[in-house]
Amino acid sequence: MSKPTPSPKRKKKKASGSKGLDDEVTEILRHRGHYVVIDTDSDYLYVGKLLGVHGSFITLGEADVHDRRESSSMNEKYVLESKKYGIRSNRREVHLRFQRMVSYSLLEDVIDY
Repeated sequence: MSKPTPSPKRKKKKASGSKGLDDEVTEILRHRGHYVVIDTDSDYLYVGKLLGVHGSFITLGEADVHDRRESSSMNEKYVLESKKYGIRSNRREVHLRFQRMVSYSLLEDVIDY
């Protein structure tokens, strides 16, 4: 009796767009340990120390989760105050869904005007 022929091994393909996502994660991780500002597609703005990216989440430490609806100050003014006076952290650690992020920047790159 002959042994069954094993099926040829196939290379796993990444889902389309995942290469771009890997590149984005690598770029973001260059700023690990630095304070970042993250704008989202929701009413929340995040300012905190970038700790890492795990799966589909970005993790910030010493973070200020700011609900834009609860403040009369404009986002830019709020971010400038955070840079000038320090972050008013209200979370030791927060995990933000990567897909909700619209933009991010280093807090030190915020330009005073």
